[in-house]
Amino acid sequence: MVDPAGPAARSIATLWWVMFIGACAILALVTTLLIAAFRTRQAEADASREARREKIWIIGLGLGFSMSILAALLAYGLIAGERLIARAGPDTGVDIVRVAAEARQWEWRFAYDDRPGHVTENLLHIPAGRPVDVAISSADVVHSFWVPRLAGKLDAIPGHVNLLRIEADAPGTYRGLTAEYNGQGYRRHVFAVQAHDPESWAAFLAGDTP
Repeated sequence: MVDPAGPAARSIATLWWVMFIGACAILALVTTLLIAAFRTRQAEADASREARREKIWIIGLGLGFSMSILAALLAYGLIAGERLIARAGPDTGVDIVRVAAEARQWEWRFAYDDRPGHVTENLLHIPAGRPVDVAISSADVVHSFWVPRLAGKLDAIPGHVNLLRIEADAPGTYRGLTAEYNGQGYRRHVFAVQAHDPESWAAFLAGDTP
């Protein structure tokens, strides 16, 4: 998950690191306040001065700093999540490949708009360096499509189609798994994504490879 091989996974990994750093900053502040609370302090004659100092620590740092960090993380997360959505709409000039992924106990079946009638089982073929819209559905129970190095996970729901955009930076084989418990046999419910270079992708579409 933190070794991305595509733009969507890279956005998710960056979001993870940003959230981790923000959480560490809040933890460091809370730890500092906790240590300060246990320190032996000399009594101060000016009670109002003590009250003002406590207000700065509690409201200014304890609440203000933490809420600012959390608000920034929320805003960044919403922006990153919006970028990951695969939207249907007018052609933007990007050559998008479209495939269908149907889950069932215990296999995945993949069909290709660019190669009508051809179905592969537990192996999804995609071109490297191009966005791929995966229409995810289920033939029986709820499953979840996830290729950790390429994109986030999305549920496969009976009677419904969810759209996920994935992309591989380079040719290679990437491990996929079903990230949703769906009965006995779930641990073996895995698949692979084969990202092709332009030549081998053309051969796949022409039917020269299974």
